[in-house]
Amino acid sequence: MLIFVSYMKADNTVIWNESAKAGLLFGAVSVACLVLKELAALSGSNFLIQAAAIVLWAVEFFGCILLMKEVMLRFRDKFEGVKIEDTYKLGRRAALLSGLILASAQAFIIMKMPAEAIDTMVDQMMSGMQLLSTDRDAVEGAMDKLPLLTFIFQWLYCFLYGSILASIMSRYIFLQKLFGGFPPKEDNKDDTPEEQ
Repeated sequence: MLIFVSYMKADNTVIWNESAKAGLLFGAVSVACLVLKELAALSGSNFLIQAAAIVLWAVEFFGCILLMKEVMLRFRDKFEGVKIEDTYKLGRRAALLSGLILASAQAFIIMKMPAEAIDTMVDQMMSGMQLLSTDRDAVEGAMDKLPLLTFIFQWLYCFLYGSILASIMSRYIFLQKLFGGFPPKEDNKDDTPEEQ
């Protein structure tokens, strides 16, 4: 009995579907890191806040690189006729969607900040920038726009970072395939050469 394995072609709809799944995964990882940073901030310990920020930034940054590579490799192997530009589109669209998730979460957290925390932030900005007390109204006005500005800049950052990463990774995985990649991890116990 013959079993035929048929691969689907990677058309635009398939790329969007796979991008949505990858974007959801990247967004979930990024939001989890954001929530852990916020939980560390609740502790009040400056050391814990800074340590958590550095460690979670590294986890998020390098984790996204490894996840992007894995998602692109699976996409390349799962569908027929996948080209470099298809994997690039997948990565870029996943970055767009995951950035939307992370930017929305960050804007939501800022909108839900208590008034005392916002006043503390304004005071820190006033003293750090050496502003006059007459400038306080302008700073408080800018704080009203902070969720929107955070949303826009975070989404833009995620999209640009993801696009650059997708550009690098899409070429990397095809070069790896072209030059044979890494040797498979299989036991070769039975492959002893025959004696003549």
